[in-house]
Amino acid sequence: MTEENSGEKQERDVAARRFPPKPVKVDEEYEVDVTEISQRGDGIARMDGLVVFVPNTKIGEHVRIRITRISRKFAEAELVEKGEHEKDTNPI
Repeated sequence: MTEENSGEKQERDVAARRFPPKPVKVDEEYEVDVTEISQRGDGIARMDGLVVFVPNTKIGEHVRIRITRISRKFAEAELVEKGEHEKDTNPI
């Protein structure tokens, strides 16, 4: 391996550590819990550490989403269906 090729490989390795493969794919659907609200008012869910922005949702909602865009640090999704958390039937 030449020095130039070695340098390119090191750059790719560093980039892979900084921006690992994403746990989601565009056009795939997932169920998530909204845990925060962004400054723009979109709901925020996290999937294996990846921030996913979900418009028209509120904290505490369990929703089905479809990923519309993936960037290096976050993903954006559209709301497919709102659901409810299963309530504990045992009050104790």
